[in-house]
Amino acid sequence: MCDEDSYTFYFFSIQIQPDDMSCFTEDLSIMESLSLALQPYRESIGQIASIVTIAQFFAGTLVCKEIYEKKSTKGVNPTPFIGGIAIGILTLKLAFIMNDAAMFQVNVAAIILNTCYTLFYYNYAGDKYEEVLKPVGMAGGLTAVFLGYANWEDPSNVEFRYGLLLTMLMLLLLAAPLAELKTILDNEDASSIPFPLTFMATCVTFLWLLYGLAINNLFMVVQNVAGFLICALQLWLIYTYPGHRSDIKPKKKKQQ
Repeated sequence: MCDEDSYTFYFFSIQIQPDDMSCFTEDLSIMESLSLALQPYRESIGQIASIVTIAQFFAGTLVCKEIYEKKSTKGVNPTPFIGGIAIGILTLKLAFIMNDAAMFQVNVAAIILNTCYTLFYYNYAGDKYEEVLKPVGMAGGLTAVFLGYANWEDPSNVEFRYGLLLTMLMLLLLAAPLAELKTILDNEDASSIPFPLTFMATCVTFLWLLYGLAINNLFMVVQNVAGFLICALQLWLIYTYPGHRSDIKPKKKKQQ
């Protein structure tokens, strides 16, 4: 059974003796069975997911390295940094609502790191207003609207409804590279999709999927199944249409 206005979906449970479990095996859902199997490892899965997610955030250092070498932000989009701060703040609010320590740790790290990346980008930006200040203002306004809604919403509904809005926003950002899907297919070149970030995102969504199963949270499971499939599709495109990228296939030697 589940309450459509509750963030956590609850299954009907019965207190039974271990030797009577076989009588109810057929009545257990697949998710409930997986949850029972993963529950003893809940804390470990959450910690691993947190560590891998934080490791993913350090990919921004590679972008900063590129900016430093060029002494310019030309050709580098600040959206991942600015969006990372906004998403971090919004998800931190959700962590408070859910009282989830693992989510709290991850998003504090995300906010700190992406703030550092944004400041580094700002230092080398040619047009500081258009490239940084304007997007920061827009992200700040959107963040304020979401946080205002979370504080205004009925406490009995906020977890599900705020979580749903946040999930939609995160999935849209995650699927952003697929906006060029037609061009990728027409040119048979997916080199525009960053392999390291996509690979790490695939690992992260899979780990949080396991964590969602461990805590028996259907909303988190659905969220990360969608995220994992989006990342898996991008990985498939990368390997099917590697184009001129050097991180997937070795460069061919020039013929003498």
